[in-house]
Amino acid sequence: NRFPQHGHYVPQKFADNRIISSKYTVWNFVPKNLFEQFRRVANFYFLIIFLVQLMIDTPTSPITSGLPLFFVITVTAIKQGYEDWLRHKADNEVNGAPVYVVRSGGLVKTRSKNIRVGDIVRVAKDETFPVDLVLLSSDRVDGSCHVTTASLDGETNLKTHVAVPETAVLQSVANLDKLVAVIECQQPEADLYSFKMRICLFLFRPLGPESLLLRGARLKNTKEIFGVAVYTGMETKMALNYKSKSQKRSAVEKSMNSFLIIYLMILLFEAILSTILKYAWQAEEKWDEPWYNEKTEHERNSSKVIFISDFLAFLVLYNFIIPISLYVTVEMQKFLGSFFIGWDLDLYHEETNQRAQVNTSDLNEELGQVEYVFTDKTGTLTENEMQFRECSINGIKYQEVNGKLTPEGFSEDSPDGNRHNLEELFLKAVCLCHTVQVNADQTDSADGPWHANGIISPLEYYASSPDEKALVEAASRVGVVFTGTSGDSMEVKSLGKPERYKLLHVLEFDPNRRRMSVIVEREKLLFTKGAESSILPRSKSGEIDKTRIHVDEFALKGLRTLCIAYRRFTPEEYQEIGKRLHEARTALQQREERLADVFNFIERDLELLGATGVEDKLQEKVQETIEALRLAGIKVWVLTGDKHETAVSVSLSCGHFHRTMNILELVQHKSDSTCAEQLRQLLPFKKILTLLSLNRIKEDHVIQHGLVVDGTSLSLALREHEKLFMEVCKNCSAVLCCRMAPLQKAKVVRLLKTSPEKPITLAIGDGANDVSMIQEAHVGIGIMGKEGRQAVRNSDYAIARFKFLSKLLFVHGHFYYIRIATLVQYFFYKNVCFITPQFLYQFFCLFSQQTLYDSVYLTLYNICFTSLPVLIYSLFEQHVHPHVLQSKPVLYRDISKNAHLGFKPFLYWTILGFFHAFVFFYGSYLLMGEDTSLLGNGQMFGNWTFGTLVFTVMVITVTMKMALETHFWTWINHFVTWGSIVFYFIFSLFYGGIIWPFLHTQDMYFVFVQLLSSGSAWFAIILIVVACLFIDVVKKVLYRHLQPTSTEKAQVMLCFCIQPDNSLRNDFSEICLVN
Repeated sequence: NRFPQHGHYVPQKFADNRIISSKYTVWNFVPKNLFEQFRRVANFYFLIIFLVQLMIDTPTSPITSGLPLFFVITVTAIKQGYEDWLRHKADNEVNGAPVYVVRSGGLVKTRSKNIRVGDIVRVAKDETFPVDLVLLSSDRVDGSCHVTTASLDGETNLKTHVAVPETAVLQSVANLDKLVAVIECQQPEADLYSFKMRICLFLFRPLGPESLLLRGARLKNTKEIFGVAVYTGMETKMALNYKSKSQKRSAVEKSMNSFLIIYLMILLFEAILSTILKYAWQAEEKWDEPWYNEKTEHERNSSKVIFISDFLAFLVLYNFIIPISLYVTVEMQKFLGSFFIGWDLDLYHEETNQRAQVNTSDLNEELGQVEYVFTDKTGTLTENEMQFRECSINGIKYQEVNGKLTPEGFSEDSPDGNRHNLEELFLKAVCLCHTVQVNADQTDSADGPWHANGIISPLEYYASSPDEKALVEAASRVGVVFTGTSGDSMEVKSLGKPERYKLLHVLEFDPNRRRMSVIVEREKLLFTKGAESSILPRSKSGEIDKTRIHVDEFALKGLRTLCIAYRRFTPEEYQEIGKRLHEARTALQQREERLADVFNFIERDLELLGATGVEDKLQEKVQETIEALRLAGIKVWVLTGDKHETAVSVSLSCGHFHRTMNILELVQHKSDSTCAEQLRQLLPFKKILTLLSLNRIKEDHVIQHGLVVDGTSLSLALREHEKLFMEVCKNCSAVLCCRMAPLQKAKVVRLLKTSPEKPITLAIGDGANDVSMIQEAHVGIGIMGKEGRQAVRNSDYAIARFKFLSKLLFVHGHFYYIRIATLVQYFFYKNVCFITPQFLYQFFCLFSQQTLYDSVYLTLYNICFTSLPVLIYSLFEQHVHPHVLQSKPVLYRDISKNAHLGFKPFLYWTILGFFHAFVFFYGSYLLMGEDTSLLGNGQMFGNWTFGTLVFTVMVITVTMKMALETHFWTWINHFVTWGSIVFYFIFSLFYGGIIWPFLHTQDMYFVFVQLLSSGSAWFAIILIVVACLFIDVVKKVLYRHLQPTSTEKAQVMLCFCIQPDNSLRNDFSEICLVN
């Protein structure tokens, strides 16, 4: 709270405690949003056209470009502003959370955002730390507390933190307010596990990670703690592990921009050609200055300026080939279409009452293009709940049956007799060799954890390892209950008989030894538990071979295994051990190495007791979902902060790794040279895989490879050997990365994103440690799990369970992609149909820039006459039944790699547009152009009548073309499709049948009425529409019969499965599997 006022001390400016995930503020929304929108090719182009129309005399009014542009910009800004408002709302909930700080001798309630560096903050049990704190004191005498960092590193186990002794005694607010100290710490950095600082009280005390409480972690099993804020707001380690939020752009939007550039080139070609032909035509004297249109003196003297003016005029005349309304239609489609995800009851999780939610609707179609899925493990694939399944004691397998350990092959009613000594010793080892804590509320109660009648009340355990918690709970169910610690003693009740064991030494777990041990006073016993690879070789007696077989059987079932052993010390041996431990722990140099040597000396000549099998309960249908993703051609990578063995075990149990898969390992490398050598050794597997895949008959017969890599080895591989590492990874069916830091997860995603193939990536996770990965991937999905809301807040989509991913991708992603691919290409098609007759008409009017259509028709063509059918199509189209898409994941391959928006489909739609435009213009010209006196009163047709005929044919044809593309008809589709045609006719009758006083000129007066009064005109309309669509229908029929895709085959199959009431037959799933 107070700093010593040294003369050389300069106060540092610290960040406030606000967390910001939004993009805009009130002040920068307009300029920033306009800048982002005008980065789009079409928007910038129409802005230029609008300015040109304002500056020079052009054939069309500036309103024809300005009004659609204003409409597009406004709708997009409203949509993006609304989405950012939701982000602001979420930020305000976090920043406005109530907290208590020590000020003026008391506790003051304030908001989280008001905390400043140096404030002493009080945090109560089960509350989240609002800033990065240095622990000063807790309600415990030793100044310790327990926290869970689930939202940071994905681990729900308990971690113990301690305060320095000088501040641990300051347990009252009054004493803390009087505290005068200086904390010197390093600059903020993202590494969650690195922390170097010191506190100056009377002397300097070093502080390490054990004293730092990270923002986002949660206080457990401790009533309250006091800590001083050291890092706040966006400088906290949690915030530094967030990747800066950038604008994600979908592959479809990138394709749209490419298509727009091609159409821009077509536009420039048409404008330049028209300008050249105009001057070539005027080179003939009779056409240069006809008697009815003589040039002025100014026009004769400014031919160069007029040339540029003519070019710009043609540019304006043809500018509608660039569809500005495409962007606003796409924005509306994405925004409105995103509601279907939230409304989908198949994505609703009843237990937690959570629906799927959409945070960013810009990426809907990207869900249909995913090639790689990067998933967290803890809380995403698993429920994060360990369950004891079976154990092996003295070479005999046991299972828990109704609160009793029953040997395999025996029923629970079998005669039990007295518990064997080894069995009891095994259960006591489970109850004593751990770091489990009992809920402080239960141990502090008057009666303890026992009722008056002696029956055990359910104890709530907290542990630094979920395996330990599951084992202690299992032991309590079968009669050996750990009831807590009292000072330096551990208390156990064995079959109702209380026992107390003095804890002499704890040999902590470390990843090199892969085991932990405790030494207890009664008989000077050592209990050890750890991985079988670290326990079995150190065992000299016990049923070693049988236990090894049982451990392998447990592992094959996907259980997490631990072996348990013990050793008795003589008084002389224990005296030697105590001496060695004291020397190693007080050593000033090479302390860690000396401790490792002493631990190895102690943990030898063990007697094996047995092994345990614990299941990390998988979420429902995880295995089926991963298999479906694999069938869809999607590669799954698991990125986790867990230990190597744990991660491999879960990968096997969830189907990410198969039992028949060849597992390659790149782990525990500490130098570039060893890492590179290992990668080169892995390359022969890649070559074998390539040869087999070339000669394979069936995919099932190919040897599949899985790769396991840890965080340190990955850092080395990415530093110097990136290409080598990618070669190995790309030829593996599944990759597992363990011991990953949050930013390492993002680096792996970026590595795949930026590879030459540029695959579409999806990241899914549930904790704050997954935020960087979620933000880096093309599509980020947050799981609404038990690890806070950071992942959900920073994701693009949020679902309650991993199993919902299959429907999100295979159904919603498939539909969104097909809808928007058709929408984009249809827009280009209908605009080619629209403007090409305008270009052709110039050949008949000496390139005088005369418009073929009235300016009102020019403005309303894209806004009113042809906009609704394609919008409704893009919202409701279902070309295949959703159940078919979900039951046949292989259909997802039909749309992968942007198959429907590639160059070939684009070229087809463009050529089709030009073909239809030529039929519109020349069909009308041939049928009506030569005979201009078809009206009953002998009155002649004029150029406006001809243009209106072309426009009428065009509106009907492009609307009917959309109808041909529609597979799923609803009453809304019928209403907007036929309603658009009817609306065009009604509008034209009113527009041309009434003299409107606010219009300066009314060229279209009575034109439409006269056109419809001619039978020949009706005949021409019907004939031209049929001629245009007939070829398209023939092409569709031939392709479906000669070269049907998997999706088209599924459509045919579906026809036989639909019942009269439009429901699917009961045997539909079997039919899908057979096919």
